[in-house]
Amino acid sequence: MKEEQSEPIRVIIADDHVLYRAGVKTSLSTKKDIKVIAEADNGMHLLNLIKNIEADVVLLDIQMPIMDGIATLPELKKIAPRTKVIMLTMVDDNSMITKLMELGANSYLTKTSDSEIIYEAIKTCYEQEYYFNSLTNKALLTNLKQRNMPAPQQLMQQEAQLSEKETTILRLMCEEKSTKEIADIVELSPRTVEAIR
Repeated sequence: MKEEQSEPIRVIIADDHVLYRAGVKTSLSTKKDIKVIAEADNGMHLLNLIKNIEADVVLLDIQMPIMDGIATLPELKKIAPRTKVIMLTMVDDNSMITKLMELGANSYLTKTSDSEIIYEAIKTCYEQEYYFNSLTNKALLTNLKQRNMPAPQQLMQQEAQLSEKETTILRLMCEEKSTKEIADIVELSPRTVEAIR
């Protein structure tokens, strides 16, 4: 630690496109408060780096060979729980964004985001844990609306007296298990499970 509070934010870029990494690195090199300390071209490479290098923020691409960003994210959070992770992608997919946020992502940017937005996301995640933008907000709101949809049904189910097996089946349905998986767990035939459904 040279001077108090003047240590730059340490960033690792994980992306299999060399040109994209170079572009981001070049644009961030003009910022005095950020330092790109390493680059990785897939998730496996990143996890090996993270074991030896301490990073504050990781820019993590979703589509990569060998080990993609989705598989890497939970592993990265286990090794370095304090490291903030900004997911990079070409696709704006609501359900994917929600899933990634649940897995521990701190933000989600499309790869078309300009360097100022990437800079702002790094700074904000580092200082405030999350960086929300129109993508994340839309995804989280859509998810909330979908979760609140079955409310009238739930009220009806509260009035019905459910047996222990029916309650178990209901819980497994909520976990999105298939009829066959549920049948195996509660030791009933798939047809009986369908009838209970």
